[in-house]
Amino acid sequence: MVGSPVLLIAIPLLAAFVIPLIGMIWKELVRIIPGLVLAYMLILSATLLYYVSQNGIIVETIAGWQPPWGINLVFSPLTGFLATLMSALGFLVWLFSYRFKRNVDFEPAKKYFIFLMLLIAGAIGIVITGDIFNQFVFIEITGISAYALTAFYTGRNSAEASFKYLMMGALASSFLLVAIAILYSQLGTLNMADIASKMHTMNPTYKIIALIFFITGIGIEAEIFPLNGWAPDAYTEAPGPVGAAFAGIVVKAGVYAIIRMIFTLFDIPSAYDFLIVIGLITLIVAETSALRQEKLKRMLAYSSIGQMGLVIVAFGIGTHEGVFAALFLMLNHAVIKPLLFFSGSSLVFNSKEKQIAEMNGLGKRMPLMAAFFSLGAFAIVGLPPFAGFWSKLSVLSAAANEGLLLIIVLILIVSVIEIVYYFRVVNRIFFQEYSREKSAAPHRPRVNALVAMFVLAIAILVIGFYPDAVTGILHNASKDLLNTDEYINNVLQLGQSLTR
Repeated sequence: MVGSPVLLIAIPLLAAFVIPLIGMIWKELVRIIPGLVLAYMLILSATLLYYVSQNGIIVETIAGWQPPWGINLVFSPLTGFLATLMSALGFLVWLFSYRFKRNVDFEPAKKYFIFLMLLIAGAIGIVITGDIFNQFVFIEITGISAYALTAFYTGRNSAEASFKYLMMGALASSFLLVAIAILYSQLGTLNMADIASKMHTMNPTYKIIALIFFITGIGIEAEIFPLNGWAPDAYTEAPGPVGAAFAGIVVKAGVYAIIRMIFTLFDIPSAYDFLIVIGLITLIVAETSALRQEKLKRMLAYSSIGQMGLVIVAFGIGTHEGVFAALFLMLNHAVIKPLLFFSGSSLVFNSKEKQIAEMNGLGKRMPLMAAFFSLGAFAIVGLPPFAGFWSKLSVLSAAANEGLLLIIVLILIVSVIEIVYYFRVVNRIFFQEYSREKSAAPHRPRVNALVAMFVLAIAILVIGFYPDAVTGILHNASKDLLNTDEYINNVLQLGQSLTR
């Protein structure tokens, strides 16, 4: 093994505290260091993911205290897949963000990259921790960083958007603490594996109450309806690369926290039906709302919420095929949505209101950005042979195998709505007349931004034309989530062996 999972949290946290100091030596290091850190994290997480695929999961203990008494980190096929994905997206967000705004001075840039490091460290911590209280701590780190990044631009409505996010986050924190207190009072442990092994002894009433509090608290980060009121404003007011980080990293961490609770900790079969219902409501409300939007980033925000609703529906099916489809959707969304935010931000770069109408005719003046956005649009709606087609097909196949015909019909109807509003934008870009008076002035992205978009575009095409490149990893991750007994045994075996 080449490294420890704890480095995926410790190094970005250390970088966040060191950035102000190294900036005193050479200001450009404030922008360079995060890239080096994220590149190392990507290599480390990918290497560890390969290791666990060959040798089994890694249970890292902190300060020598073995589970269930001490804090532990669990790097498995599922958590390793998500940690690697988040590290890769974090690196691409950094690459695109490097000199994204030419007029951003040293102090704002320093704050931006500090909070970006904290955001990624917190999200990865949510995924790989094996302790529910530490998961709460990492949720708080992620949330505080997200509030600050939402308010990065001054003199706009970003402060209001950040305040809304903060209020929802404070409510989420209260619900999570209550849920943790209920579990600890009933089971006397905070270790996830230990909770799962003792859950059958818990009073059913307290069990349901705790799960409701957990889903309510974490559902805010996972953008589940009706807890996602903060998301459209936050996505709209935050910088374009921050919107990509929210969609590709933060929301994925929130979804993981929910499914870990339902699939591993709580043995409540009806919870899967709840996931399907709440996922469908989220999907339908978000997609119909996206259809009515006039601002580009607000439309992308509602689209992201809708995609997470579809992910929740797929997890709610509860079978291996359903979990595989959900993880495939998470992967494709994490690749496609950042490309849409990156290219969309470039298309409306100099527009104050970021109106869709201001994109008229930009396909002729910004052909590369228009091509990137169109590729992302075609992929997200599920057109073959792009990446999104295979994940949507997987969801429909998983639902068909369980005879869930109503779900299939609703997904197809909503997909038509999705096609309408994305194609409306593509039509404006390529087939409407450009107006110098009303349209946004063309913007030439820097080379680093182009490289980030090229990488995402290539990933979309590779997954679309050769999905087997990722299906093996996704199948292993699906088995990992569904095999609760193995998770419990792997985590607790070390602690139990020391007490015998």
